[in-house]
Amino acid sequence: MSTYIVNPVKVRADESAKGSIYKSIVAMGLRSRQINDQIKTQISERLADVIVDTDEAEGPNADQIAISKEFDLLPKPTFMAMKEMTSGQIHLRNNSDAPAATE
Repeated sequence: MSTYIVNPVKVRADESAKGSIYKSIVAMGLRSRQINDQIKTQISERLADVIVDTDEAEGPNADQIAISKEFDLLPKPTFMAMKEMTSGQIHLRNNSDAPAATE
C-alpha cells in the first residue's frame, strides 16, 4: 500500500468518523473535476503559446512534446482531490447548514 498516494483504508476511517462516506466521495469527485478543468486550461494556454511552423507541420513539435510530458508527470486529479480531503482542505457542508432563501 505504500505505492498509493493516499491510503484508501485511512480515507474510509477518517470520513466515516466525519459523516457520510458517500458525501465525501461526491465532494472528492467534484473537486477532481475542478482540478482536471484547471489542468486543461493550463495546458491549453501553454500550447497556445507554442508557434507551429507550417513547413514542419508533418513532424512532431518538440515544444509541444515537452509541455505534454511535463503535464503527464502530474498526479491524477482524483488522487489530488483525495489528498486534499485527507489533509482537511476540502470541507463538507450539509444542505441543512445553508441559510434559508428569502423572497
